Amino acid sequence: MFEVYITKAAKYLPNEAVSNNEMEEYLGLINDNASKARRIILRNNKITSRYYALDKTGKSTHNNAELTRNAVVQLFDEHFTAQDLEVLSCGTSSADVIAPSHAAMVHGLLKNRSVELNSSTGICCSGMNALKYGFLSIKSGNSKNAICTGSEKVSTWLSAQKYNHEIINLKNLEEQPIIAFKKDFLRWMLSDGAGAFLLENKPGDGISLKVEWMESFSYAFELETCMYAGGDKLENGEIKPWSDFTPEEWLKESVFAVKQDVKLLDEFILPKGVQSMSEAMSKNNITADQIDYFLPHVSSHFFVDGLKKGLNEKGIVITDEKWFMNLLRVGNVGSASIYIAVEELMNSGKLKKGDRILLSVPESGRFSFAYAYLTVC
Repeated sequence: MFEVYITKAAKYLPNEAVSNNEMEEYLGLINDNASKARRIILRNNKITSRYYALDKTGKSTHNNAELTRNAVVQLFDEHFTAQDLEVLSCGTSSADVIAPSHAAMVHGLLKNRSVELNSSTGICCSGMNALKYGFLSIKSGNSKNAICTGSEKVSTWLSAQKYNHEIINLKNLEEQPIIAFKKDFLRWMLSDGAGAFLLENKPGDGISLKVEWMESFSYAFELETCMYAGGDKLENGEIKPWSDFTPEEWLKESVFAVKQDVKLLDEFILPKGVQSMSEAMSKNNITADQIDYFLPHVSSHFFVDGLKKGLNEKGIVITDEKWFMNLLRVGNVGSASIYIAVEELMNSGKLKKGDRILLSVPESGRFSFAYAYLTVC
């Protein structure tokens, strides 16, 4: 078995940072009215700026594959070129098309040479799953290098025009023309961007992060779907897929909108996160004092205090100075968030040889969790 190192990290955040007061200028007004939920949600998530791959007219400036390509190409230089790449592993929850795969679309933009492709779908854990594929490929000796990515282009999914037909339908039924909170909630939580890692079987010349281990957990066997798109949730908790709706219903019911069961999220995301992290650390024989930097991907700052409390109760006491987060400045970029945080820390000048980093990524889709433990070398 070979050692695996993250030798370079890159990110791509499109256009200029968007402030809280500008959000509806980009995403638009539903039924020509400002969202009543926006200020409450922003007060809880504490995000102050984020990035959108669209302009104020709602026109896209980049698609997901382009965002990813723009992060990937920053990893190439005279020592490692596009022609040297062996594996391209891409994770996202917002691919541009249903098929071909996201990785294939990114590769099509790179125009380098034939490489092995892997596409990981899902929600936030899709980026970590993409990373694990590259990690295992190098670990096994199947390849000498891999580029792994996480990316999202969700802003166009959240634009007001996507809900127009639902509003018209509500008006025709003489109902209050306000979309459900489960849809409005995520409009003020999610944003666009991409991150990329270069993985190699030997450390680079500068700061490298040795991947010691990766662990993943799923609780889908016991919990209902919480966050979803391309379907709707029935009273019995099952998801009716988009293909079982008529094309007319796709529009009337905003079937393709991203939705979240907020009650389920509040009940399970922290307990299952604490449980899975405790199990990952126990399995790999590490304790809190063996963590110098803790990088938790959280969708909202609302969950931070609860996560700290839950970990403390499990005996996992990670002091505040070890927590490294950039959610407030770059927003919740889903599967790309952990890549963007690692890139910032890796290039911050703070790291020293021997530092140990724990990455934690939850996914509320059906409650999945992924972890990685890194050593600075």
